[in-house]
Amino acid sequence: MFAEDTVTLDLDAIRSFLKAERAKTLSEAEWRFRMRGYGYHLRRVDEGIEVARLPKKTFVGTFAM
Repeated sequence: MFAEDTVTLDLDAIRSFLKAERAKTLSEAEWRFRMRGYGYHLRRVDEGIEVARLPKKTFVGTFAM
């Protein structure tokens, strides 16, 4: 019931978290909004989803979704 509050740089853990959260939302816009609350900035690019950490938008990686 509680939100996960751990910070990780493990790309597999981040990918799993993103996919699990995407399954809980109805739209991509809602998903991106939820991820901002967790400190992630998502942007769609040709390769998939580009993920960055907020507030400085530090690049984490690009994931095919």
